[in-house]
Amino acid sequence: MTADLPLKDMGVVVTRPAHQAQHLAQLITGAGGEAILFPVLEILDAADLRPLNALIARLDEFDVAIFISPNAVSKALNLIRAQRQLPQNLLIAAIGKGSRKALERCGITSIIAPEKQFDSEGLLALPQFQDMHGKRVVIFRGEGGREMLGDTLISRGAILEYAECYRRCKPVSDAAPLLHRWARGEVHAVTATSGESLHNLFDLLGEPGQQWLMKTPLFVPHERIAQIARGMGLEQVIVTPAGDEGLVIGLSEWAKHRKS
Repeated sequence: MTADLPLKDMGVVVTRPAHQAQHLAQLITGAGGEAILFPVLEILDAADLRPLNALIARLDEFDVAIFISPNAVSKALNLIRAQRQLPQNLLIAAIGKGSRKALERCGITSIIAPEKQFDSEGLLALPQFQDMHGKRVVIFRGEGGREMLGDTLISRGAILEYAECYRRCKPVSDAAPLLHRWARGEVHAVTATSGESLHNLFDLLGEPGQQWLMKTPLFVPHERIAQIARGMGLEQVIVTPAGDEGLVIGLSEWAKHRKS
């Protein structure tokens, strides 16, 4: 092992949706590891886009637009820009690093976002979201997202609407090749970036794979996901800094201690 290849000879399962796995896979490869792609989420358009398109047509009514995820950014902005420009006075907010980067890639540079705690709680702690009396807020998200952010904004006086612009599905996947690699000792770590991903992974692996998963170190970017994993019986759960870079930092630190 060399200092600049901390993941040398390590196989790391990447569970991100196929279209979002490339960056994390490249970081793992760059650190000397092998990214084993096993998507456990599929991102699809909302079943009925008419409510979303109707909301986009009246975006001028809103004071703040909050984007929950990179998927919310890509799905919503594609539809928005097909119809209109973003209102100049609309404040744009993002929860995590990924959402912020996705907005910046779309040319949006004035973004309200947490600098430390990259979640709903972090956004709600910002001074801009304390007194929301009379503020009209739209939250762009996937179908069936967490209600805590919206409920808190309403309690602070906001007039809130949700814009559900995508849905998450469990893909049809053959876990056999991954299980064979586990049996050959080629899987050393697993990453998961949401509770839903973790539940889907558990289901897709089936009973034999679940036993492998229980004993394999799991790396997650948030304590909330870690609590879900521990509740499912996973024995080694490591919370890393946020984002793909954070996952690889956590993986690398763990690998250095493992091999020392």
